[in-house]
Amino acid sequence: MSAGLREYLDGPHKAVRDVVRDGLAANAGLLNAGLDLSRDEYRDQVLAVMQQVTAEGHTGRGFPKEFGGQGDLGGFIAGFETLAFGDLSLMVKAGVQFGLFAGAILHLGTSRHHEQYLTDAIDGRLLGCFAMTETGHGSNVQALGTTATYDPATEEFVVHTPNPAARKDYIGNAARHGRMAAVFAQLVVGGETHGVHCLLVPIRTPDGESMPGVTLSDCGPKLGLNGVDNGRIVFDHVRVPRTALLDRYAQVDAEGTYSSEIENPDRRFFTMLGTLVQGRVSVGGAAINASKVALTIAIRYADRRRQFGAPGSAEEALLLDYRMHQRRLLPLLARTYALHFAQAELVDEFVRIFGSNGADNTESKGHTDGEGGLGDRDEHDQRALEAQAAGTKALGTWHATETIQMCREACGGAGYLAENRLAALKADTDVFTTFEGDNTVLLQLVAKGLLTNYRESFGKLDPLGMARFIAAQAVEIAVEKAALRTVVERLRDAVPNRNDTADPDAGLRDDAYHCGMVRFREDHMLAGVARRLKKGIDAGDDTFEVFNRCQDHVIAAGRAHVERVVLEAFLAAVQAAPEGPVRDRLKELYDLHALATIEAERAWYIEHGRLSGQRCKAITALVNELCASVRPHADELVEAFGVPGAAVDVPMVVPSQHE
Repeated sequence: MSAGLREYLDGPHKAVRDVVRDGLAANAGLLNAGLDLSRDEYRDQVLAVMQQVTAEGHTGRGFPKEFGGQGDLGGFIAGFETLAFGDLSLMVKAGVQFGLFAGAILHLGTSRHHEQYLTDAIDGRLLGCFAMTETGHGSNVQALGTTATYDPATEEFVVHTPNPAARKDYIGNAARHGRMAAVFAQLVVGGETHGVHCLLVPIRTPDGESMPGVTLSDCGPKLGLNGVDNGRIVFDHVRVPRTALLDRYAQVDAEGTYSSEIENPDRRFFTMLGTLVQGRVSVGGAAINASKVALTIAIRYADRRRQFGAPGSAEEALLLDYRMHQRRLLPLLARTYALHFAQAELVDEFVRIFGSNGADNTESKGHTDGEGGLGDRDEHDQRALEAQAAGTKALGTWHATETIQMCREACGGAGYLAENRLAALKADTDVFTTFEGDNTVLLQLVAKGLLTNYRESFGKLDPLGMARFIAAQAVEIAVEKAALRTVVERLRDAVPNRNDTADPDAGLRDDAYHCGMVRFREDHMLAGVARRLKKGIDAGDDTFEVFNRCQDHVIAAGRAHVERVVLEAFLAAVQAAPEGPVRDRLKELYDLHALATIEAERAWYIEHGRLSGQRCKAITALVNELCASVRPHADELVEAFGVPGAAVDVPMVVPSQHE
């Protein structure tokens, strides 16, 4: 069964995933490098393995063929996700180099940048940085302090760090290996600021010395990912030629005239950042795969380790036979499967939108892809994709943090030992919740995504715009609720109150019941936000304060939306699975995930009249039963993830003292 299930999980890019698995197995020594080497030695070894992978052609898979790539964007993301089965410093360093630095050149530059830099970046000859985050500005990219001021006398931009808060911080590749940075700065032309744009700025000579005017420093030891050379960059009036501006969406001519086909500066900014959504797509997938590694280790350990047992029995019981141990691990296993399929849906959508239009090979003056520079992409689809990527990344990375911690606890003292990998997984994934976007901020972006059809009426997602939309949306929600009346009535019928004699177990494994419950919660929370915001606006309160009072509610509604998307993606995957053992196992996991999701929010459902106490107890009992049903197949279910042996054959699992 596990072979068929693994093939189904791997999907259309199975061959790519297998090649990466083989490469990780061949470089298994990197897994312990962080323990055995100095920090600089570890960083250099990570670089060496990355360059080996690059030489084999894997990292260029997603780039256009004319620059040495293979034009296979889906395969590129599949390969990147699979790297998370190994040393995560390698995955992150590859992400910085190929996803962020080379990706910025590809998506924000034009043909002259592609021809001059892209092949060297793809081949790893030009190592680069993605210099966006500043000490004083992380998520609020529009407020970055670094400036790039155009000097028409020399046809140069002057890149400068005006104050300590504008220092570029946490920048991967900056401390040791990077030679060039894609620098995001406020573009100043003719005394007018045109918002954040990206320029290519050399930061090191080929000999490794800092360029004049560039001060580089090391962020030092981190909680994890110490194989990545994160550093800080300060610019002191550094001059770069006018052509250093990545000018796909905005241009500056020799005389100092700024122009852009996107007149609205906010729209221009979000269009530029939207092309870089691949980072969030990839990080979410990597976090889900890191969860698979932890679960493989913890479930194998629990299926071998014995402790206590029935009174009078000569043999101790396996940890995984204990109900509480099942409760700790198996719902997380089911949720990992759910997120896997949600991620697969996201990647399919990403490839559909970006796969055939990744580069703009026009010259800087004379774009042909229309207002917004989106070419044949549908702007509505792209905005929806950004929201989906934000939500999946948020839930996937939070899930990794929760799962790895639970796996560590479930393995007791053995899980605390570095040799058993859970410590490294815990440390290396912790930052995933805040890089490529802080998860809380990303769920606010999800709320923006829900408003996509109304975006033109309120521009950017500021508090006023959000409030205006939600107030108008109250009417729309009322209409939608009327359309959902049949579903709601079915739910009401299925919820006995205290005096009911109806069977509380009725319909608990009904797919329509699961989907109806999570959709009801999403819709109800959105309607609640609408009412609260409208009430504040009608009372004449300050719009920012109105939004701020409701921000937790908005973010909770965004999370409820993503939970529903994940559940429906899992259900679709079950229905599409081949009949037989694969579908049977997936359906069991789906039921477990669906009911555990409802159970986790049982207080909300009780509060809003969707669950009675009796029904709530029935759900808890069924979750227990489903854990028991999944338990005999748990080893096969983690085997299907296909994690390379070196990554999970840790001392506490192989060999086992009890076998």
